[in-house]
Amino acid sequence: MIAVWRSACNTPEVVSAARIPLATYRLQFNNRFTFRDARGIVDYLHALGVTDCYASSYLIAVAGSPHGYDVADPTRLNPEVGSDADYWAWVAALRQRQMGHLLDVVPNHMGIAKAANPWWLDVLENGPSSRFARFFDISWNPVKRELANKLLIPILGDQYGAALERQDLQLIFQNGAFFIRYYDEVVPVAPDTYTLIFEGALAEWLARHAGPPADELQVILAASEHLPPRSSTDPAAIAARAREKDVIKRRLAAVVESSTEVRALVNTCVERFNGVAGQPRSFDRLDRLLVEQSYRLAHWRVASEEINYRRFFDVNQLAALRMEDPEVFDEVHRFMFDLVRRGGPTGVRIDHVDGLYSPGDYLQRLQENLKRAAQQPSGTEVDDFYVVVEKILGADERLPGDWPVHGTTGYEFAAVVNNLFVDRRNEQALDAIYTRFVRDRRERLSFAELAYRSRKQVMHETMSGDINSLGHQLNRFAERNRHFRDFTLYSLISTLKEVIACFPVYRTYVSAGQPVSDHDRRYIRQAVDCAKRRAPAVTSLLFEFVERLLLQETPLESPEASEERARFVGKFQQTTSPVVAKGIEDTAFYLYNRLISLNEVGSDPTRFGLEPGQVHDWMAERQRRWPFALSATATHDTKRGEDVRARLNVLSELPGAWKEAVSKWRGLNRRFKSDVGGVLAPVPNEEYFLYQTLVGAWPFEPSDESLDRFRDRIVAYMRKAMRESKAHTSWLNPDEGYERAALRFVEAVLDRRRPNPFLQSFLPFQARIAELGIYNSLAQLVIKITAPGVPDFYQGTELWDLNLVDPDNRRPVDYEERRRILAALKSCPTPEGACAPELLQHRADGRVKMFVTARALAVRARLRAVYERGEYVPLQIAGGRRDCVFAFARVGSEPGARAGSDRVVTITAVPRLIGSLISDAMTPPLGQAVWADTRIELPRSLASPHGRSHRRFRDIFTGAIVEPQSTGDALAIAAATLFDRFPVALLTPAADQNGSSLPDQESTASDSW
Repeated sequence: MIAVWRSACNTPEVVSAARIPLATYRLQFNNRFTFRDARGIVDYLHALGVTDCYASSYLIAVAGSPHGYDVADPTRLNPEVGSDADYWAWVAALRQRQMGHLLDVVPNHMGIAKAANPWWLDVLENGPSSRFARFFDISWNPVKRELANKLLIPILGDQYGAALERQDLQLIFQNGAFFIRYYDEVVPVAPDTYTLIFEGALAEWLARHAGPPADELQVILAASEHLPPRSSTDPAAIAARAREKDVIKRRLAAVVESSTEVRALVNTCVERFNGVAGQPRSFDRLDRLLVEQSYRLAHWRVASEEINYRRFFDVNQLAALRMEDPEVFDEVHRFMFDLVRRGGPTGVRIDHVDGLYSPGDYLQRLQENLKRAAQQPSGTEVDDFYVVVEKILGADERLPGDWPVHGTTGYEFAAVVNNLFVDRRNEQALDAIYTRFVRDRRERLSFAELAYRSRKQVMHETMSGDINSLGHQLNRFAERNRHFRDFTLYSLISTLKEVIACFPVYRTYVSAGQPVSDHDRRYIRQAVDCAKRRAPAVTSLLFEFVERLLLQETPLESPEASEERARFVGKFQQTTSPVVAKGIEDTAFYLYNRLISLNEVGSDPTRFGLEPGQVHDWMAERQRRWPFALSATATHDTKRGEDVRARLNVLSELPGAWKEAVSKWRGLNRRFKSDVGGVLAPVPNEEYFLYQTLVGAWPFEPSDESLDRFRDRIVAYMRKAMRESKAHTSWLNPDEGYERAALRFVEAVLDRRRPNPFLQSFLPFQARIAELGIYNSLAQLVIKITAPGVPDFYQGTELWDLNLVDPDNRRPVDYEERRRILAALKSCPTPEGACAPELLQHRADGRVKMFVTARALAVRARLRAVYERGEYVPLQIAGGRRDCVFAFARVGSEPGARAGSDRVVTITAVPRLIGSLISDAMTPPLGQAVWADTRIELPRSLASPHGRSHRRFRDIFTGAIVEPQSTGDALAIAAATLFDRFPVALLTPAADQNGSSLPDQESTASDSW
């Protein structure tokens, strides 16, 4: 089916009904940003050049959720975000401007906190006999036998007995059912245990209250006792229990409502069960009732070792789903497919795809259903629906080519582009500065060693129950075979820990009955070889057994053994992902602080900078394999804002100045440290992290009020960073004394109420870094918009993005300010005027970033076919500053172009590593004095079409006409010409020799501005 869409710049585009975004813009929906708010900025986003909103999940989440990833009911829209009418009004506003939106789909888990999830409550009420028991990844026969057919619910803030006798646990009656309330958590009481609540009071009450209400109550309680058992998994019994328990509740609600005597009895029983403070035995009844439930309430610390449901990472409030079950898949996605069918989402983003049992199978099923849902009334088959996956790729890892998706959400793009602005020549210098500052006179721990230890720490502290369960599963498989049964349970668990701690990627994708891919085979063998080296005392037979099992090479003696092996391999793959994520992203990234701009999701901190040639190779491969993947530089998960990273990368260019600065700051601030148990807080590693954070995140042109807010943000951020590192405090075991001492230090170094020598030294240095960081920011922005992939913008980042990790990056965005700025920019003079230089002169206010964003997106819209399907052509740089320029061309044909007609050529050129080029950071890197003889060399096939005179280009930022010049055997464009009035350049075809221009070129530019 062919549909006509118009870009944000009103340029007609013909695309398949499977819509490919031109540019996406992430919106974080919650009760502070609703469908109505989103509708209110559609015109602004359209004017900016965005074609598709990229929405966080807007299905029902746990009440008050700031992010929506704790979906509690996937069958309805979240009322906190808006009504159905609000939603469809937003969609209509998008469609009116030929815009679409991506929906963030969360298939791996659901939110279960605050009694928000009806499916989970049903499981708690009915145990294995719940209709929804198969939906969640629960071990009903766990390692701890006392938990057979029970769920461990680790929600208590104290030991169970203490919480019970303190009356924190309260029996309540609502709408015909009994519940246990613990603050804002409510769990149901199984109807077949209702008789326990009336026990000891019912007989006496019946003797005094004969009549229809008493008879009805007896019938209800008799029915509750005869419900099918909660341990039954027979489909007929499950259906009968579901039906009858609801009847019981309705009848009980009715009799309580109609009879004051029954209501008084219920209240009396509830009061008796809730005990008397100071009388421990008075809580025996409630304790007995709780013991009879299909769950066991426990202290939250118990979760690490005994939890028997899979979680999202180690978050107890997020229960994992069994998405491999077709019934679960259908029920979870039914409403979303209906929204697609009705014209809602035009694309989807799949959250945490690595958490799924079989991602490939899931994505295949998803794509088939989405294509059916998006099918037009004519029945014409559509192209693949637009799907991107959140997948963290290793440095040399590739996305599986057989997945029916358009690519990833772009973490790897951010890592590659970021590394372009890191000066790899200074790696040893940065190493030495870091080592000296943290005063590590012992053998310095490499990042690989920290990563290994962090994974082991995560498995020990927060996921030991998951690992033990996996070990018991492996032990059961070993016991089936006489060749493996001599391996002890302890040795198997220890071996698994070593292999997982050494795993080089998030996970593999081995499937039963399918050949193991070469890269999966390589990753498994690499992990096992590493584990062998780290545990030389363990017999190699154990490691060989695990390796053969993961590679599906163990002999199978029965169909049951085959199923057991497949289950183990699947669970193993689901386990490595959270261990690697928590160990690397949420631990090691806060411990290894050499240059924290590299400590980013999808990045490898040991990869210190990339040469332009390496980036060119990566971009060309991306255009070949994944031309429609998202190109992100900031997301809701990134550790720091894109412009914070751009600033910090400058430190790699100026190691001498950085060394001098941090050495001085350490001396000035030593007096603010406090001794906590023999340790001066904060330790040098945390102090080094703090200084980098201040350099990167310090606000432009701050006021007293903004600096107060900044101080509060940094204090909150440092508390989180210290806990994530798990070195001297942690989320699991917070050391409040140490934290207070470290945060006093933070407040002291930022104190402006007194003369502050640190700030007097810090501010001039930071201003220099911030100025140089601006050019990194603009350069990566132009690359993002013009390189292979779909440029993605995180909310608010069209101005300077100085956010830190969540929740800092979820602060409200001032769209009215942005709307005013964009309107003013659209009234700028024509490109030949003084608009660009004026914006550059006032670059601290961020308008220059929005200017570059909107202009470049307008070009991408006008030349959409070139940027989506055209070639990526690396351009060589010559001259004395050749290491300081990065350039490429995009070459393609416009739709409808005649065969043999000239191709369209655009050129992107940006500066890099300019810290050493300009003595005064306050002066932009422009003109001949900076760039001297540096030039961009063009292949003659690009510069001279069909033997005619040279191509002529127009710079979209300045309006300057640029024509390549002959330099011997080549044609070139001088960098001094490109960067004469503006520090980045994007060249598009100027009028041809007959005076004509590309279709709509001039009109589009004037319409947009």
